[in-house]
Parts: sequence; structure tokens; C-alpha cells
Amino acid sequence: MRRLALISLLVLPGCFYPADRGRALEAKVDRLGTDTTRIQSELKETREQLAATLPKIDEKVAEVTKALKGLDTASRRKDADIGIQFQKTVEDLAQLRGQVETYLHKITELEAALAAQDQKLVAMQGEAALKEAEAKKKAEELKRPTDKKEFLALANQKAKAGDLLLARQLFNEFMKKWPKDGLVGDAHFGLGETYFSESKCREALFEYGKVLQDFPKAASAPESYLRSSDCFARLKMKEESRLALEELIKSYPKSAEAKTAKARIAEMDKKAKKAKK
Repeated sequence: MRRLALISLLVLPGCFYPADRGRALEAKVDRLGTDTTRIQSELKETREQLAATLPKIDEKVAEVTKALKGLDTASRRKDADIGIQFQKTVEDLAQLRGQVETYLHKITELEAALAAQDQKLVAMQGEAALKEAEAKKKAEELKRPTDKKEFLALANQKAKAGDLLLARQLFNEFMKKWPKDGLVGDAHFGLGETYFSESKCREALFEYGKVLQDFPKAASAPESYLRSSDCFARLKMKEESRLALEELIKSYPKSAEAKTAKARIAEMDKKAKKAKK
């Protein structure tokens, strides 16, 4: 019962950590991200069109130069078609220049639209939203291993390197890709660690709670209890912090983490005795 009470405290919506927190806002950010991707794609296409058009202008300029030379000798050559050819080349050149101006104008508009998207993100969530959007783009460009263990190792590597937002993207992607795999528990733990490193204890507790509730046999389960105790301590929830240590000792008595938990409880008792004196 004590264990169930602890896990409920960690994972039940509305009890400690609201699972639906910010979903409406996140949906808006996702829509903005989709719009941004579309604008970026259109901007890239327009720049490619511009790059393809510029060489054609150079070709037409060369044709105009050649036609002008032809006009100088037209009277001698009696080539009436040279004047017609020249006129057509000039018209083609004007059309190409018009296309360039259109592309340049469109590029300016698209760049302004991207800037406006960034401002909307800042208005919604501040700089954090921009960083998350950048991390999402970074994750899309990152080459992923096909092996699940290597994939999880990559996510952990990014987390240890301090690239926390990218690591979160990878952990979440791992869970979606292999939802029923036992390693999902370790992915939840890794995700919790990214939050713990930023002192976001409520978010971290939710992830540790998922490990303990759904993946109690995961290698990271004992450490999830330890981290939960740390988080509760930071939140000034002393009873819950101790309870997490006690449940760790009970559930995983032979683990190295259980030994650590016993030492911590002994230290708690020692401090409590000093406080009574």
C-alpha cells in the first residue's frame, strides 16, 4: 500500500504532476512548428528557383550582345531576321529579370514570415520554445542508429553532453518507436535525468514514477527511487523523500542503490536525533 501510495503521488494526473499540463499550448506550438517547416521548405524552393534563373540571364545577355553585333552587319548581310531575333531576346531577358524580382520579393516575404513565427513562439513560451524548436530541427537532421540499444545510447550520450533538449527529443522518439520494449523504462529514466539536471523536479518525478509503475524490472528502477527521494527532498517533502528510500530497500534489497538508501536513512535519523537535543 505504501508503494502504491508513493507511485500514485508520482504519476496520477491531478495528484502531484498533472499529465495534461500545457497540452493546449503544446498543440499551438506544434501548429506553429508545422507552419514554420512549410515556410522553410517554400523558402528553400524559391531560392533554388532563383539560383536556376540567374545563369539564364547571363545566357540572354550573351545572346543580346551577339544580336547587337549582328545588327551592325545586317545591311551588308541583308538578314532581316536578326532584328526579330534581337527583339525576342530582349523580351526574354526582360521576362527573366521579372522572374528574378518576383523571387527576391517572395524570399523577402518568406523571411519576414519566419521571423514572425519566431516572435509568436517567444510570445507563447519565451526563449524556451525557440530552443525546443531548434532542438526538434536538430533531431530531424541527426542520423539515428537502427539498433534500439545504440539509439538509446545516443540519447544518453546527448544528455551527458548537456544537449538536453535534443536528448529529450530522442528519448521520446525511442518510446514511440519501441513502445513495448523493456528498455522504454530506461528511456523514461533518461528523460527524467534531463529534467533533474535542470532542477525540474516535478517533471523528473513523473518520469521516474513511470519507471517504477510500468517497468519495475528495468535496470534503472532502483536509481529511480533514489532520484525520486532527491526530488522530494528538493521540494521540501521530507516524508515522501524517506518513503522513497524505504521502498527502494524493500523492493531491491540487494542492489547497490539499497545500500546507499540505508546510509541516507541513517543520516536522516542522526540529524533527527541531534535536532531533538
